[in-house]
Amino acid sequence: MRFVFTGKNMTVTEGLKERTIRKLTRLEKLLPDNAEVYVTYSMNKHLTKMEVSIPMHKRILRAEVSDTDVGNCMDGAVDILERQVVKYKTRLRDRRRRSVATSEELSFIEEMEVPQAETPQQEVVIHRTKRFALKPMDAQEAVMEMELLNHDFYVFRNSWTDEVNVVYKRNDGEYGLIEPQ
Repeated sequence: MRFVFTGKNMTVTEGLKERTIRKLTRLEKLLPDNAEVYVTYSMNKHLTKMEVSIPMHKRILRAEVSDTDVGNCMDGAVDILERQVVKYKTRLRDRRRRSVATSEELSFIEEMEVPQAETPQQEVVIHRTKRFALKPMDAQEAVMEMELLNHDFYVFRNSWTDEVNVVYKRNDGEYGLIEPQ
């Protein structure tokens, strides 16, 4: 594994790097040999935040933990990443065992009417913009990626239709798929 360290509002010392590498080597048996691990530490008043991102083949494993103690941040991040890797590998193994579900099984769409605002609209301020490559995949893979990232929705390029789609988690625990017309 190769580590890349970044510090925001703090310097990452050699001791901190060594402790982090020692803790994260627990994941070494679960990850490929050439895995790159991006670790970002940031300090905000008395709170330390640790973000760890590990790009894998078509996937990104990510953990973000905030605590007053750096050791607790490390332990929490390793636990989160370990659960994500095990979950990912288990799903891949199960997916190989059973036949791949068709996209029709996930293609239930919930249509929503957006009510018009009666008050004059204020200008919207966008605080953050993210850019990423849309990977061609089916809806099943997109749901798996969304669950791995612990997000409520995931934008992807449908490999069957070559259109941009969105899968999302509904309030009842089921999944939805949004396709353009």
